[in-house]
Amino acid sequence: MNIVFAFADDWGRYASIYAEHEGPESINHLIRTPHVDRIAREGALFKNASVPAPSCTPCRSSILSGRYFWQTGLGAILLGAVWDEQIPSYPLELEKAGYHIGHTYKVWAPGKTKNAPYGGQRTAYSSCGNQFSKFSHRVTERAEQIGVDAAKQELLDEVRNNFDSFIDVRPEGKPFCYWWGPTNTHRTWERGSGKAIWGLNPDDLQGRMPGFLPDVPEVREDFCDYLGECQAFDAGLGVILRRLEELGELDNTLVVVSGDHGIPGMPRAKCNLYNIGCEVALTMRWPGHIQAGRVIEDFVNLMDLAPTFMEAAGVAVPESMTGRSLLPVLLDERSGQVDRERTFVITGRERHVNEAREGDLPYPQRAIRTQDYLYIINFEPERWPMGDPKGLDQPHAAAPTYEELRWNTRIAYADMDASPTKAWMIHHRSESEVQLLFDLAFDKRPREELYDLRNDPYYMHNLADEPQYTDVKRELNAALMAELRRQQDPRVTETPCRFEQEPYAGKLQPFQQ
Repeated sequence: MNIVFAFADDWGRYASIYAEHEGPESINHLIRTPHVDRIAREGALFKNASVPAPSCTPCRSSILSGRYFWQTGLGAILLGAVWDEQIPSYPLELEKAGYHIGHTYKVWAPGKTKNAPYGGQRTAYSSCGNQFSKFSHRVTERAEQIGVDAAKQELLDEVRNNFDSFIDVRPEGKPFCYWWGPTNTHRTWERGSGKAIWGLNPDDLQGRMPGFLPDVPEVREDFCDYLGECQAFDAGLGVILRRLEELGELDNTLVVVSGDHGIPGMPRAKCNLYNIGCEVALTMRWPGHIQAGRVIEDFVNLMDLAPTFMEAAGVAVPESMTGRSLLPVLLDERSGQVDRERTFVITGRERHVNEAREGDLPYPQRAIRTQDYLYIINFEPERWPMGDPKGLDQPHAAAPTYEELRWNTRIAYADMDASPTKAWMIHHRSESEVQLLFDLAFDKRPREELYDLRNDPYYMHNLADEPQYTDVKRELNAALMAELRRQQDPRVTETPCRFEQEPYAGKLQPFQQ
C-alpha cells in the first residue's frame, strides 16, 4: 500500500464538493475542484477537520510527529523553529520500515533544518522546477508569449516530471510515501488572476463574503484571486492522480488531500483560532478500505494523520504520537458521526512572527471547537493578536502607503500577511462602516471568547460574559483545560512557561533554512 499526501499551503476549506453540504450563499458554489471532488466521491469527505495550529510550521510539526504542536519543542513556533531529531516523524518511520519516501515543494518550513522531518534535501524531488508555487505570477508572465492554456500546461508538466523523478528511482517492489506540497495558495498571487486565468468573477462574491470581511470590490477581487489558486492546486492534484492511474498504482494508494490552515492576508483567518483560520478540507480515497461516497462528521485534528498512515501501512505507531489513528473511522461503512468520542477538536497558537514592542512575545491562545460552539482563551489579552500596530495606533503618525501594506507584512500587524485586503482595511479604518470590522480583526481581545455558531456562524458576537451562557462556558473551559493538562501543555503546566522565554520568545531571529 502506497501513501500520497497532497497538502496545500494556506488552502482552508475551498473545494466545490463542500458546496453540496453548505447553503446557497457558500463561496464554494463559485469554484470547481473536480479532482478534490473525485477523491471525496470515491472515498470519504470530512466535514469537521481542523489544523492543530493555524500557522505553517507548528501545524506541520504536529502532522509529521502525530503530536500536539506544544509537544514538538521548538517546532511549536514558526520564526526560530528548530526540528528535534529525537521526535519520530511518520515518513522517517515508514522509511525505516521499507518505504521509498520523497517530497516535492514544501513540507516543513520555515525552520532549521528545512524539511528535516521528511529527510530534508536527501528526499527532495524538485529538480524539474519549483515554478508551480508561483502559479499565477508565472502563468501571467508566460501567457503573453504562449497563451494562458499553454502556460498552465508548463506548470502541470512540472508537477508530473517532479513526481516521475521520485517514482523513477523507487526500488522495484517497494511501497512509496510521497508528499506533494505546493505553496501557490500562500501569498503572493497575481492581482486579477482569478478572472484572467480561471474565469472567476469577483462580482459573484458579492453577498457571499463572511460577515467580518468588507464586501467591497478590492476585497472581493483579492478573495477571487485566491480561489483561482485553489483551482490551480486542484489541477496539479489531477496530474498526480492521472500518473498514478497510468502506473497502475492508484487503487493501491491511500490518497489524502488537505491543507495547513486558512486563507492568508484576511481578517480572522490564518493565525487565528476562528473557523476560517483552522478548518480545512480533508478527503481520502483508498479502494477496498474506504467505502465510496462517505461523508464523515467526526471532529478530526490533522495530527491524527501520522498514526493513521502508520497503522494503514502496518507499521507500529510510536508511543510518542498522541494523535488518534483514523483507521477505525475509515474502515467503518457509516457516514455521519462514526466515533462518538470525536465531538470536539483542540487548537492553539504561540509565536508566529509577532514583532511586539512588549519584548517580542507570542500571542498565546487555545480553543475548543464543538458542533455548536467555539470557545477561546487568550492567555495574554494585553498583547496585540495580529502583532504591533507600529505607529498606526498613534493618530499623528505617518501611515504606510497602500502599496507598502500590500507587499510588506512587517510594516504593521505582522501576524497577518500583507495583502490588498489588509491594506484596504488599514486605509479605511476610520470610516464608520469599517471601524467595527477593523477592530474585530486587529484590536486587542478579551481573555475569553465564546461564540454560538448556530446563531452566529461568522463568530461576530462574543458571549463569554452573557449570563445565559455561563454553564456552556464552564463546561467548555473544563473540557479544554482537562485536555491541555492531560497533554502537558506548558502554557498551563509550567511556571514560568517556556513559551515566554528564549529561545521560544525574546529577540527574533531571521528565518532559518
